[in-house]
Amino acid sequence: MTRVTGLPSAIAAALLLSPAAWAAHHGDAGRYENTLTTVTGTVLEVQLVNPHSVLMLEVGGDDGAPVIWRGELGPPRMLRGWCWDAALIRTGDRITMRGRRLKNGQPYMTLSEEARVLDAEGRELFRGNEPGQPDEPGPCAE
Repeated sequence: MTRVTGLPSAIAAALLLSPAAWAAHHGDAGRYENTLTTVTGTVLEVQLVNPHSVLMLEVGGDDGAPVIWRGELGPPRMLRGWCWDAALIRTGDRITMRGRRLKNGQPYMTLSEEARVLDAEGRELFRGNEPGQPDEPGPCAE
């Protein structure tokens, strides 16, 4: 068994469990395209779950066949700041989402920097942060 010396275990545990460690659980470097992709489709499902909520849309593909797009958002607590609850977006609603697509071409995007989620009338339901800026709290934030 290897023993870590220099830091008592309580201090090491505190560092690992700190909020800074939670916020930095992974990076997106190299995973997503730098350009933004916009898709409009019909809501299949909204999963308000930790650590990342998911918005799933059925979008018409280039060949006319339906494509299931997934948009990865932040946790439910952050989305409540944007007034998200079970009634805001429903199955069958027409939604537009703009974000950075996976580099491997899969129909999956992160809805973080410069991202937008709009309803059928063009109302903004979510806005990602501007590059280098903190997330905006949203109109329903406490």
